[in-house]
Amino acid sequence: MPDGLPVRRGKWPAHPVIYQIYPRSFADTTGSGEGDLAGIAGKLDHLADLGADAVWIGPVYPSPMYDGGYDVADYCGIDPRYGTLADLDRVIARAHDLDVRIMMDLVFNHTSIAHPWFKASAARRDGMDDWYVWADAGPDGALPSNWQSYFGSPAWRWHEGRGQYYYHTFSDQQPKLNLRHDGVRDALAKVCAFWRARGVEGFRMDAVTSYLHDPEFRDNPKASPEVSARVAGPPEGEYKRQDHVYDFLPGDGVAFMRHVRDWAGPDTYLLGEVNSGNQSVELATDLVGPDGLDSAYVLDVAERGLTGTILADMVARGACRHGLAWWFSTHDQARHVTRAGDGSPRDAAMFGALLTALPGPLIVYQGEEAGQPQAELPHEVVNDPFDLRFWPDGPGREAARVPLAWTQDAPGYGFTTGSPWLPMATTGLPESLAAQRADDGGSTFNMYRHALRLRKALGLADGGTEILDAAEDRITARLHRKQGPPVVLALNMTHTARPWADLRDRDVLLASTAPQNRETMAPRSTLWLTDGAPASAYA
Repeated sequence: MPDGLPVRRGKWPAHPVIYQIYPRSFADTTGSGEGDLAGIAGKLDHLADLGADAVWIGPVYPSPMYDGGYDVADYCGIDPRYGTLADLDRVIARAHDLDVRIMMDLVFNHTSIAHPWFKASAARRDGMDDWYVWADAGPDGALPSNWQSYFGSPAWRWHEGRGQYYYHTFSDQQPKLNLRHDGVRDALAKVCAFWRARGVEGFRMDAVTSYLHDPEFRDNPKASPEVSARVAGPPEGEYKRQDHVYDFLPGDGVAFMRHVRDWAGPDTYLLGEVNSGNQSVELATDLVGPDGLDSAYVLDVAERGLTGTILADMVARGACRHGLAWWFSTHDQARHVTRAGDGSPRDAAMFGALLTALPGPLIVYQGEEAGQPQAELPHEVVNDPFDLRFWPDGPGREAARVPLAWTQDAPGYGFTTGSPWLPMATTGLPESLAAQRADDGGSTFNMYRHALRLRKALGLADGGTEILDAAEDRITARLHRKQGPPVVLALNMTHTARPWADLRDRDVLLASTAPQNRETMAPRSTLWLTDGAPASAYA
C-alpha cells in the first residue's frame, strides 16, 4: 500500500486526475491561430465529462515566448495573446461550477531576461542586486564552474553591463532566481497569494529540483555510465556526462519545500516537476509530505522508455508511494502513443488502460484521450530552442504541442478559424474528439472515460502495486485495494498474441482490446482482471 496518508487539501481528492493544457494549442476563439483562455472556458465540459478533477493550465503570463511561455516576464499578468485576467476569472468560475479545480503553472526557478526584476538586478538597483545568481569570473576569465545548462551549453552567461556571469539552468534567456534571498521568497509568496485570491486552488511547480544549488559553485564530477543513464536530457548532450550533485538541490533542498508550502498555503495542492534523472523517484518521494509537495512526477518513462522493465524498476524504487504522479506524455516530450507505440488507436487504448490503472495521481496531456499522435514537423517551422539545439535528435517538444484537433470537417480542425500557429495537416489525425465523444463504441476517448470511472469505483488510486512479472514487452501486477480483492493488471506490448493460462480463472474488468480466448491476450493490449474472486465482488 502507499506509504502514509496524503494530506487532503481543501476540496481536492487525495489522488486527483489532472488534465494538462498547453494553452497556445488547446482552443482558439478569435481566429488568431493561437489558443486562448476563452477557448479553455468553452471546453471545460469536455474535461469534466472525461473525469478530470483538475486542469493544469500552462503559463499564460506575459512572455517573450522564447521558451514557450516558461520565460516569464510578469508573474501576475496575462499575455494579451491569451486574453485578460477577467477571461481567467471566467475559466475559474466555470471550472468551479463543474467541480473542477484550476492549477496554474508557476515557474519559480527563473524568469525571462525581460522581467523587471532581472533588469533591476543587472543594474544593481532597487535593492535587487542579489535577486539572481551572479558570480565573478574565475582566473583568466574562466567560468565560475563547469556546470552545464539543460539546453546544451555552459550554464553561465556574461552580462556586460553588470560585469559578472549569471547562472541559467535552462536557456540563457532564463536567468536563475536566487531562492535563498529573503526578498525573492517574499515576492514569490505574494505571487501565490495573488492567484489564490482569484480562486486558483493548485500550482504545478516547474523544475523544483533546480531551485537550489551549491553556493560555492563547486564543479560537478563526471557521471558514471550508471548515473548518466538516469540523468535527464538529450542522449548526446554534455548535460548527461555530469553527475549533478552541486547544481541540483544540494543539502537543504528537501527542507526548502517547507517554504514552497508556506507560499502556497495549507489548502493549495502542489504538483512538482522533478527533472533530475539521477535517483529521480527517490528524490520525488522525499519532496512530498505534509509540509511540502502533495505530488511530484519524474521523467523516467519518457527518458528511459515505456517498458515493463522500467515500470517495475520505478515501482521497486518507491514510485507507488502516494506522492508520485504517473504520466506518459507532456508538453516537453514526444507523445507516447508514437514514442513508445505506432500512433494507432489500438496503442493509444493500450497505454491509456495501463496509465489509468496505476495508483496515485494521474496526469493526462491534452489530446492523449483522443489518441492524438506525435506530429512530424519540418525544421523550417520549428521555433523551440531545445528542439533546434539538438535537431533532429531532440525530444520533439514542439511537435507534441501541435494544436488539438476537435473536428475533422473544418480547415482548422475545430481548433481555429484562422491559420494555426503550427501546421496541423501532418499529424496523422485519429477520429476527431467530437466524433469520439458521440460514439458509444470503443473510441479512445470512451475507453479513457470508462477507465477513469472504473478506477474511481474500484479505488485503484488509493491502492498499492505488487509486480508479479516484468520484461521489456510485458508486465503483470497485482493492484491491492483498501477494500475488496485485488485487481490484476496485465500488459502485452508484443505484436503477437500472448498465451497466458491465468486468463482461465479470471473475469475481465476492462480491456483495451478483448482477449482472443480464455487463454490468450490480444497483441498490444492491456487487461484489468479479477483475482481469485467473482466479478460481483468488484461491483
